[in-house]
Amino acid sequence: MNAITMTSMQRTLTALGHQEADRVPLFLLTTLHGAKELNLSIEDYFSRFENVVEGQMRLRQKYRSDCLYPFFYASIETEAWGADTLFLPDGPPLCGAPIIRKAEDIDRLESPSVPDCAGLAKVLKTIGALKAQVGDTVPIIGVAISPFSLPVMQMGFHSYIELLYEQPQRFERLMALNEAFTVSWANAQLAAGATAICYFDPVSSPTNIPRDLYLRTGQQVAKRTIAQIKGPTATHMASGRCLSILPDVAQSGTAVVGVSALEDLGQVKRAAQARVSLLGNLNGIEMRRWTPGQAEHEVKRAIAKAGRGGGFILGDNHGEIPWQVPDQVLLAIADAVDRWGRYPLNWIDEWVRTHGP
Repeated sequence: MNAITMTSMQRTLTALGHQEADRVPLFLLTTLHGAKELNLSIEDYFSRFENVVEGQMRLRQKYRSDCLYPFFYASIETEAWGADTLFLPDGPPLCGAPIIRKAEDIDRLESPSVPDCAGLAKVLKTIGALKAQVGDTVPIIGVAISPFSLPVMQMGFHSYIELLYEQPQRFERLMALNEAFTVSWANAQLAAGATAICYFDPVSSPTNIPRDLYLRTGQQVAKRTIAQIKGPTATHMASGRCLSILPDVAQSGTAVVGVSALEDLGQVKRAAQARVSLLGNLNGIEMRRWTPGQAEHEVKRAIAKAGRGGGFILGDNHGEIPWQVPDQVLLAIADAVDRWGRYPLNWIDEWVRTHGP
């Protein structure tokens, strides 16, 4: 089957089935670059869903990514809870003041209704319009912040960690509210035409909390939430490590795990043992300073470590390409995948002899 040219959907599904497609799928998760393409400020770009539709279609054609990524910005979810968003001229929008100022606020908090949220409605319209253009030929990746990680934006990281350890009853109430919201939001995106949901869960990473705490909290939340999402999910730690909890994450029911640039992709691939597929792990921060030659080298490195046998999608390590990454680097990544990502990847044996496993 890998002798023919596949659609992006066929290529991705083959990889997720732990088989070798025609080439390694490339998910360039560009968001802010759409504003550059339309010569708009970031705030103006996200003000109309039509802009994001046009931006995503242009970016896919330009960079040859195997997915469309109608993600606006993380705080669009906290806008639904009443928070503000702070727009920057050259970076992702930031969440404004926390909606939970003190733990007692959780007692009066209510989960918002997804259909009543203007920002979320724009995302749903974007997904629907993209689906109308590409049908089932290109995966459309929706995004939902995990109920376990959303409180970082709702109340701040320090206050949330205190809640986790010191106020278990309020923690459970907040999780119940967040789980209801996340399930509703994820399923609304799937109903609008999304192929799968990227379940961002950085707090669960061992970069942020110990494994035993994750097993008691974040994993249990993920199991309950993912079981109610009516489509496949990819769990992403947003640059956080995953290797030491990879079997635990696989038990949540997710299909894909995002891999940090802080970990060896080959080790993670061996640990995955075909239980989950991997997405990663090009360093988006370093990418800003790469030459085209460095970009090609990093693509080869990643494919050499994880490409054989399928179960691998090449992407960045965080889930969003920074605004500062230049066109020449993204184009070089696409060129390198086209050159070095075509199966059966016979060049890898020589690469390993030269560079090591």
